[in-house]
Amino acid sequence: AAVFLAYLIAAQIRKHVPVFRAAPEEGRFQRALAVVYSLRDLLFPLLAVTMLAIAVEACLGLVQSAWLVRIAQSVGVIAVLYTAITRLISHPLVRGVCLWIGIPVATLKVFDWLDEAVGFLDGVALEAGNVRISLYLLVKAAIAGGVLFWLGRISSNAGQKAIRAQQALDVPTRELFAKLFQTILFVVLFVLLLQVLGLDLTALTVFGGALGVGLGFGLQQIASNFISGMILLLERSVSVGDYIELDDGKAGILKELNMRSSTLETFDGKEINVPNETFITSRFINWTRDDPRQRYEVEFSVSYATDLHIVPPAVEKAVLKHPRVLTEPEEPDCELRGFGDSGVNFAVEFWVDGLDDGPNKFSSDVLFLVWDALKEAGVGMPFPQREVRILGG
Repeated sequence: AAVFLAYLIAAQIRKHVPVFRAAPEEGRFQRALAVVYSLRDLLFPLLAVTMLAIAVEACLGLVQSAWLVRIAQSVGVIAVLYTAITRLISHPLVRGVCLWIGIPVATLKVFDWLDEAVGFLDGVALEAGNVRISLYLLVKAAIAGGVLFWLGRISSNAGQKAIRAQQALDVPTRELFAKLFQTILFVVLFVLLLQVLGLDLTALTVFGGALGVGLGFGLQQIASNFISGMILLLERSVSVGDYIELDDGKAGILKELNMRSSTLETFDGKEINVPNETFITSRFINWTRDDPRQRYEVEFSVSYATDLHIVPPAVEKAVLKHPRVLTEPEEPDCELRGFGDSGVNFAVEFWVDGLDDGPNKFSSDVLFLVWDALKEAGVGMPFPQREVRILGG
């Protein structure tokens, strides 16, 4: 009867109260009204729990027993929680945690089984001297650790985004503060997790000693990369956006500078993960650290029948027509490099603002300009020639 009465009252409220009757349209209070409208599914379970609470008191007064009504009331509380989670929580991870952890815990609580379940889990334990690790402690650590570090990841992303948005600081300084913020945040979360688990913080002393031994044996490389990352951020020998060429010839634009490793993105879409220690212990070329301007050269040959004196002026004039070729620090310079088997070898040097890779095709563009200039001047390009003599006969 209590549940049926709750159903009737909820139906009448949905029918006659305007805010529950239909979804709100666009307007001044559209967002607030939408939140209230989303609560319409909670009307029936909330009213059912309320009516069942009244029924419990009535049964206790009339027949001194209300165990069946209490069971129904407990089921109603679970229904309220389930409806609230599914209707009000949109984040899939938070909803999953509430459904698969919050609902079971609430079920044990409303049926008064929670203490027994905790006692059972705490009874399953391993002991070694003064150290006792129970199944309850592991479950508690998994839940608390998951929630804390999930919140920590969200806070870390938001904090790093806010730090990187500070245009008053240069890029390396922003990266340094962002990584320091991330490190300090997770250290604080780890200490907080120990407090939640009820562990003595003096255990950190033992942990620190064990960590020192681990660093001495197995974590040397990780520690070296971590310290190298800090050095790179402090001395600013590389920055995000620089074009880096490693000692083995691999090259790319520095996309990320993390605490353990850095990421180079090549112009063909690949990502190279480079340990930070590489930038400290090995040679590398930073093509764009202080000045994005680069000097390139292209080689070409002309035939021996050419008037060599007309080649440099014609080529230099043609190369200057390219919109990205610079006149500072020097204008294009065409030089005679030598006399080959089939022709005379030249090279033209030129400065540009950028890299001759990816979207830029400086060398290709300049070769086209050289070709057009030589054709216009009547200069021929050489091709392999061989003289064959037949002796005797």
